Amino acid sequence: MTDLPKLKDATLEIDGGVAVFRFERDDVRNALTGTNLAKDIVATCEWVNANRDVACLILTGAGKSFSAGGNVYDMLEKKGTFGGTPMEIQQNYRSGIQTISRAIYGLETPSLAAVNGAAIGAGLDLAAMCDIRIASQYAKFGETFVNLGVVPGDGGAWFLPKVVGMQRAAELTFSGRIIDAEEAERIGLVLKVCEPEQLMPTCVDMAKGFASKPRDALRLAKRLLLMGERTELADFLDHCAAIQSLCHTTPEHEAAVQALVAQMKR
Repeated sequence: MTDLPKLKDATLEIDGGVAVFRFERDDVRNALTGTNLAKDIVATCEWVNANRDVACLILTGAGKSFSAGGNVYDMLEKKGTFGGTPMEIQQNYRSGIQTISRAIYGLETPSLAAVNGAAIGAGLDLAAMCDIRIASQYAKFGETFVNLGVVPGDGGAWFLPKVVGMQRAAELTFSGRIIDAEEAERIGLVLKVCEPEQLMPTCVDMAKGFASKPRDALRLAKRLLLMGERTELADFLDHCAAIQSLCHTTPEHEAAVQALVAQMKR
């Protein structure tokens, strides 16, 4: 495994194939603009993809918030991402917060969002980009862009319907309302709600369960899940057959089958 990436506004810890990425900008509620978090997330995703010993990535926030999304003070002062001509602002989004969307979507391992607090605007969208979301009972969620007269410029309107369905995504987007963890679980935005002190242990236990599986099969299975969203069935089945032919030749597959057969004979 190569050295960990050098991060500025986040920390990264590895244990047993599970990587925990923690936003460390509680001073601005872990905002994704006006900080180095976008670059840190991209660097971490690239590092995970290049290290096949890593089986799962957990994202969480330090302090009271998961992420507040865009920095509203920068919006007010029209600086950073939100400053310049329309063409410059467009490019700021493309080279800034949208790099998170591409990086998380391109992550080869399973990803878990451990939502420790408020996930608002792009913070909610970041959670929706992950494969699985588990929340503290005190977490709050809001697709709040319309309240500020803007739209989900990070791609949230693409990710959110895939998590909660088009009708619910539309209601959340058009209303801009804040929902609590209980409602988030009820509508399928999060898989499970935990007591705050149980959030990370629950996520780590789940991630370690994933990490106990053959690593190549884990990454290939995720690749198929993503490919299934955009591929016709006939083409998808052909690809599945090709990928499966690779899996049947791996030492991990042979060892797993032998172990299962031995267990069945007991």
